[in-house]
Amino acid sequence: MKIAVYPGSFDPVTLGHMDVIVRSSELFDRVYVCAMVNAGKNPMFTTQQRFELLCAATAELPNVTAELWTGLLADYARSRGARWLVKGTRSGTDFDAEFAMAQINRSLDAQLDTLLLPARAELLHLSSSMVREMIKYKRPLEPCMPGPAIALMKGWEMNG
Repeated sequence: MKIAVYPGSFDPVTLGHMDVIVRSSELFDRVYVCAMVNAGKNPMFTTQQRFELLCAATAELPNVTAELWTGLLADYARSRGARWLVKGTRSGTDFDAEFAMAQINRSLDAQLDTLLLPARAELLHLSSSMVREMIKYKRPLEPCMPGPAIALMKGWEMNG
């Protein structure tokens, strides 16, 4: 069975993330989408909220499972029997950073390969930081976030 992990902070999940998730689900038998805790970031959403948004966004993909992890990515991948990490890239800067991370993860687990998927042209502008700005200024989210995640966020607003 081909198992992959798509890690990220997903603060929040975007249509760009979903594109990578869907494309990965077509390449692998099982994809774990893992919301990681990054101490270097100041998230808009709590860890639990990011997890719930991912669950809502991926619910219709039968071979995709959303999870949380606070440790090393290589350890998480090993715990799930994954041999591949999937990362999306939008630019040369992303490529350079992900290439360096791939080398680190490979040094931690020699069986772990990283697959870099370039963003589709129509999604190059999307980033979680841009979406957070759209949320902050109460702009429409349909052009940048999956519908189920938007619906969940609207439910949070109504409840609290």
